[in-house]
Order: sequence, then C-alpha cells, then structure tokens
Amino acid sequence: MGKGKTLFWLIPVLLIIVLIPPVTGSVTTREGVFLILMYVTLAVSLNIILGYTGYVSFGHIVFYGIGGYVAFYLMKFHGIHLIPAMILGGVGAAMAAFALGEAVLRLRGAFFAIATIGVNEAVKALVNNLNFIGGAEGLFFNFRIYKAYGGAARAIWFSYYTMAVLTIITVIAAYLIKKSKFGLGLMAIREDEDAAIILGVNAKRYKSLAYAASAFFPGMVGAVFFFKAGNIEPHDAFHLIKSIEMIFMVMLGGYGNVTGAVTGALVYERLKGFLLVNPLFKNLHMAISGVILLLIVLFTPQGIIGFIREKSKKLREILE
Repeated sequence: MGKGKTLFWLIPVLLIIVLIPPVTGSVTTREGVFLILMYVTLAVSLNIILGYTGYVSFGHIVFYGIGGYVAFYLMKFHGIHLIPAMILGGVGAAMAAFALGEAVLRLRGAFFAIATIGVNEAVKALVNNLNFIGGAEGLFFNFRIYKAYGGAARAIWFSYYTMAVLTIITVIAAYLIKKSKFGLGLMAIREDEDAAIILGVNAKRYKSLAYAASAFFPGMVGAVFFFKAGNIEPHDAFHLIKSIEMIFMVMLGGYGNVTGAVTGALVYERLKGFLLVNPLFKNLHMAISGVILLLIVLFTPQGIIGFIREKSKKLREILE
C-alpha cells in the first residue's frame, strides 16, 4: 500500500522546477535551479549510504571530484561527448568507492567518518601531484570544445538539461533502492548490523554496493558541473566543505527517505543563497548552518520530513 505514491507527486514537482528557467528565459534563475538540482542529486545520493545504511561519510565529495576528473580528461584529450564521459565518470567514481570500501567499510561509527575524510584528503594530495591531469593548476577547456554543442551558450543549456535528467534518474533510483530487498537489507544494517548478519544479510557485500551506488551519481554530477565551468582543479573538486553541506542537507530534510533529502537540498540552497547575499551573514553561513544542524540533532533528529511523518499518518505514505 502506498507504493509509488511519493514518486507520483515528487517527480512532477521537480519537473515544474526544471521548467521555470526555460519559461522565464532568466539566466539568473537557470543558475539557481542548476544548483538546486545539483544539491538534490548529491543529497539523495549520500542518503543511500548515510540514511539507508547508517554510515556517515564526511569525505563523500571525493567521488564528485573523481567523476569530474575522469570525465573532464576524456572530453579534453579524447573528444568524448559529455553524456558518455559523464557515465564513465560515474562508473569511475563507483569503482573507486567499491575498491576503497574494502578498507574503510570495515570501520564503523566515528572511525569510518574520520577515514572518509582521510580518503578525500589523500586523493586530493595525489591529484595535486599528477601532472598529466594538470596538477595543482588543474585542467581547462579550449572554447572550441563547445562547438559540438552549438557554442558555449547552448552548451550551458545542454548541461542544465543533463543535470535535470540526472536528478530525476537519481531520485527514482534511490526510491527504488529503498523499496527493494536490497534496501531492506541496508536498513537492517543501519538498525543493528550484527543482528542483520545473524539474520542472513551479507553486510559486507551490501555495504560495498551501497557505497558504490552512492558514489556513482555524485561522479556524474561532477562531470556535468565541471563541463559547465570549463575548468577543474583539486581545491574545487575535493573541497571538504561540500561534504559537510551534503550531510547537512540530508539531516535537515530527514535521513532515510528520498523526500527528506530533496527537501533538505531545496531548503539549504535557499538558506545559503539568503545568507550569502546578506552583508551580516555572508561570512558566517557555514557557522549558522552548523548551529541549525546542532538544533536539528538535539530537538528533531528525524529532520523536517521525519517530523511531519511522525505527526501525520496520512502523509506518511507519500513522504518516503
């Protein structure tokens, strides 16, 4: 009962948001919605390992960076189109997660969280010293690369629509994962990993697959973002603050359900935008976000959507 009700309203809402920039023709609105879509995809992806499985990844942005670099390299030096380069970037990120998971997923709790920070910083340091991908200076596109897309202006719109499709696919995939036998196994691990193992859940395999799935989509997001930007360098690709933002979005909206991650991303993007344009708060937006997160953890740890689900039985079925 209730199966699919969440997607029935959530996807149309996302489509309406996607259509606002083309209808208005506003470049500013397009850039704002692009960021919203990007945040939604990152938050929903992280929710697979954080919300479903209960593993807090503080260095999850590493997969965004890996996917971005793989795709950027393929587009710049091999002339590969954005779409296949994006998919390969996602595959590269997922493969990296699967390999890294063999080590870090042996850890639990704070030890896992700290290890993921170490992974991000180690990869960042490595990329800084790899000259064939630009080292610390990074890589840049020649504007001629955008000719295949009808010029730079059309390429930006192409990246916008690509991000929109990616966001919708990610939301659907995350929802289907939650509703599957695999998703039930992940949530069993979250509640009590030792008990889940006793009941027959292959925790090692499930965690590795969840980690890879949660890395695949950020890898593709990185590919689209840096294609649009026209350059990529280690500081932007592996910026740890972005990982903190991802966690904030998931916790704000409510971990463990797709609607929560989407809501958290929407609220955070608007909140961040407000704080950055306000002279009083523009240098304090992360501190303010931290205070808000602390209040959420203390008073409503289930997040915005979790709180609503708890108070309303009628809304519980459509806010999954």
